[in-house]
Amino acid sequence: MTTATSHQPFNPRAMLGGLAFACAAMLSQPLLGQGLKDPKTVDTIVDAPVSTAEHPLDQEEQRIAAAIGRSSENAEQIRKLSDIGEIEIVLVPDLTAENSPLAPRIEAAHEAIGELRQAIEGSAIFFHAIDSRGVLLRDVVGVEMGSGGAVTVFAAGEPSK
Repeated sequence: MTTATSHQPFNPRAMLGGLAFACAAMLSQPLLGQGLKDPKTVDTIVDAPVSTAEHPLDQEEQRIAAAIGRSSENAEQIRKLSDIGEIEIVLVPDLTAENSPLAPRIEAAHEAIGELRQAIEGSAIFFHAIDSRGVLLRDVVGVEMGSGGAVTVFAAGEPSK
């Protein structure tokens, strides 16, 4: 005895419709990943305390000048660092103004400062520490490597209020 079975022909429209329905259902769910703007994510990446302070140029001029002079070697160190004790971001109003006493030094070290900025951009630790405080990479002019893994980043600007 034979039984007749009915086979329906392949229907690509029905298959695509089902696939579209499944995709729409998945996209209606909230995404569970953390963005890089989430403070917990930044804290995990940086894994070091980050502080921001504003100092007048006359108070920091010598330290900034020395940091600018070491931009190339500091860029190399940044590329190698994987553990930092503390990051202090020092914002200095009028640091890059034309009448700044450091303007000629900043101009003369333009390429080395660019190298430093590239190293910071390539380091998740440094980049996210700076970005989390609203400091633009183009405003960074120098980095000072301290003892115990402490790092000071000098940037033009003022703290956001």
